[in-house]
Amino acid sequence: MSLPEVLLHDTRTGEIRRLTPSDPPKVRIYACGPTVYGRVHVGNARPFVVFSQLKRFLNAVGYEAELVANVTDINDKIYAAASAVGVPSGQLAVEMTAAYVEDTDRFGLGRPDHEPLASETIGPIIRLIERLIEGGHAYETDGDVYFSVRSYPGYGELSHRDIDKMDQGEDDQAHPPTARKRDPLDFALWKAQKPGEDTRWESPWGPGRPGWHIECSAMAQELLGTDFEIHGGGSDLIFPHHENETAQTTAATGTPLAQIWMHNGMLRLDAEKMSKSVGNVFGLGEALERYGPETMLMYFSQGHWRQPLEYDETRLEQAAAAAARIREAGRRLVRGPSPEWSSPRRAAFFDALAHDFNVPRALVSVFDWVSDANRADAGTVGSDDLRAMLDVLGLAGLLDAGSREPPEHAKQLAHRRDVARAERDYAEADRLRDELRAQGWEVRDGPDGPDLLPRDGV
Repeated sequence: MSLPEVLLHDTRTGEIRRLTPSDPPKVRIYACGPTVYGRVHVGNARPFVVFSQLKRFLNAVGYEAELVANVTDINDKIYAAASAVGVPSGQLAVEMTAAYVEDTDRFGLGRPDHEPLASETIGPIIRLIERLIEGGHAYETDGDVYFSVRSYPGYGELSHRDIDKMDQGEDDQAHPPTARKRDPLDFALWKAQKPGEDTRWESPWGPGRPGWHIECSAMAQELLGTDFEIHGGGSDLIFPHHENETAQTTAATGTPLAQIWMHNGMLRLDAEKMSKSVGNVFGLGEALERYGPETMLMYFSQGHWRQPLEYDETRLEQAAAAAARIREAGRRLVRGPSPEWSSPRRAAFFDALAHDFNVPRALVSVFDWVSDANRADAGTVGSDDLRAMLDVLGLAGLLDAGSREPPEHAKQLAHRRDVARAERDYAEADRLRDELRAQGWEVRDGPDGPDLLPRDGV
């Protein structure tokens, strides 16, 4: 089977580049996951969805994609959050990691092939730091180890920033590291244990714990090696996190960390990035409860992965309506081969994904297919091609959602909830939604009123 050409935008070069696997058909992908100091918000889910869908697409067209998505479970933010609620930092990290897995499982996209933890990668982290020290790219000061930025001539190539105008963002009033650095540009690879930090690991430089950036370099190298095909994450990670990753790995190994760097746009509220530090966050679990996995997947799919995506009620309603349209079309289809007219629509779908993973353009082909199918008599069109397209996006379940008819009492509850929402009695609407859930039904709000889906199909 010949592999199709796949083109992707690369942050480092600023160009659309061809995916060229080192060992075809294998494609290695590393995507930075969350720092688990609280329940993940909707913005954290975007890279999970983007790179899960990318893996599904590559596998569907003949590649063998291996996805690694790490979990950062050692971090200053975790210490601060744990202290604020009075629990050990390790306990908080374990609980929030489990919550992250629980929430993202609901998308139905499957898990990454590997989800390494920083706390389980200490040995490789220490070995990587030792290589950097031996090569003259790092130095120890009072139990801390820093990367010498100016020792690496290529620093700044990823983020395209002037090296003299960079700020690592590591200084704080309580423990200012600048005095221990040879250069303010340098960043921490290993941090000596400080008061209030309740975890520590032994190292050649004394007890402490790794810096954030070295964690990802070590986890990626342990599982994928270097010069792997794709490194991904949110655009907020370009600097300093990914700039530091690629610098320290290349300095230590002489080999680039990754061939293509993909950075997804941020979710925004009123043109402001969604962020816990800003305080404008919506929990992923709450959003999934309110709108359902299909609507949330459709919402993410309607924005190009490289662009910012506004999070607002209008766009979520549009996503719900789009999901409802496919769900309704599914009731008219039969399982089996699709007709001849379907082939160009399917080809256009996969062609859109092969050109910078353009999911919104691919969705145009999906809805063109649905329009064509709706012009045919019910029960005469096979769903195979539509199912193949939707499966890449994790939305194939929409075609099965109408296979079970809700009972009359459930329909009446859904109508009463719709009335309560119209009257802005949201407490009553939520109570009725919970009652429906207890009876095994999820409510999905579409353009023609509420739609009831069996919970085991969600």
